[in-house]
Amino acid sequence: MDPTLDLPDGACPTLALVHPTEEEKLIQFKLNGVEWRGALSLPAYLRREEVLSKQSLTRDGGITYWILVDTAAKENPLDPSSSARLPLASCETYRKKALVWQDGKVHETISHGIGSVFCAPHLRKRGYAARLMQELGKLLRTHHTSKQTESWFSVLFSDIGKKFYAEHGWEPFNSAHVCIPAGVSESLDANSLPTVRPLRKEHLAELCKIDEALVRKTLESRAKNSNTAVALIPDIETIRWHHAREDFVGTELHGKTPDIKGAMVGSEKGKRIWCYWTRMWYNSNPAEAKGNTLHILRLVIEDEGRNDWERSGRSHMNGAAPDHNHDAAIASLLLMAQREAQEWNMEEIEAWNPSSAMMAAAQKLDPNAKVVNRDMESITSLKWFPSHDGPVADSIDWIGNEKYCWC
Repeated sequence: MDPTLDLPDGACPTLALVHPTEEEKLIQFKLNGVEWRGALSLPAYLRREEVLSKQSLTRDGGITYWILVDTAAKENPLDPSSSARLPLASCETYRKKALVWQDGKVHETISHGIGSVFCAPHLRKRGYAARLMQELGKLLRTHHTSKQTESWFSVLFSDIGKKFYAEHGWEPFNSAHVCIPAGVSESLDANSLPTVRPLRKEHLAELCKIDEALVRKTLESRAKNSNTAVALIPDIETIRWHHAREDFVGTELHGKTPDIKGAMVGSEKGKRIWCYWTRMWYNSNPAEAKGNTLHILRLVIEDEGRNDWERSGRSHMNGAAPDHNHDAAIASLLLMAQREAQEWNMEEIEAWNPSSAMMAAAQKLDPNAKVVNRDMESITSLKWFPSHDGPVADSIDWIGNEKYCWC
């Protein structure tokens, strides 16, 4: 007899969201690794998750693991000899520093990014993932909060389209990107573009502090009648987490870690433009590039003007078109990204929610570059905890909705 036939459905009142033991966590990692290990072997995937749990972003409670269990079960019905409870569904959450602008005031807050939502194939169609999200939405309102710090919102990045998570309060926001191929076009006159220099790990902490101040300034300068605005802070802890992931996979596949983490144009403080990136390998054959992507984590324009698209939180599709003074500089950054992508066996470069300036720069390097609106993968989604009327995306601007936010 199939032991899963006696399992409760997702509406059962004895189901609860709890923190897993190490044994229970390993059970889920072995199951979800089959789908999410990418180019890694399963043992390497398990080691990567251990490494990522010990980064500055994730240690000391920065990452929290959750599983849905039946609290009434006296034993694991699928393995009575195990001391582990049966995880019916699972996820993890990342504590992230965030800012909220509302009615002329900037509020310091925390947000939890949700990752790795998973229900094993043999346990699906019972409503467990839906119940997990229902319970998680309640718990994250106060998770890691205090009298001094509250949580206004949570984010996630859906790979199953827009409908499921929206039904549980995580509403879809702009999820678009532009792609250009790895490698430099032979027809491009690279000498016509501004000089660019590489950024390495030792350069990033100072730049992240500057960027954090720019984000605050962008929020503080909003017109009083503007929409509420939110921003995940692009701090060094967040950027290092992405690079730790990159370094681990690079070592596993190529025996070395990427040295160049971004690029900068200009040297005068206050007038520089830079970006950070990360390489993601999806192809298990180290010799094949197909599917491998260099993601632009964050583009920063340092001058005080800042682009209108970033002030408003709107993308190229509905924001005021900025001038094109920075197009050539951004093209130089993308040119170095193309070279790095080719060296590290990437197929393409991808930038999320590109501004008009980013689009113009991309088209300098690839005239066929166009905006791609995602319908299924990495749908940026936000749950707003305060009470509200109507769609959240109509009344809240997400500042800096770029790849650095992903988890």
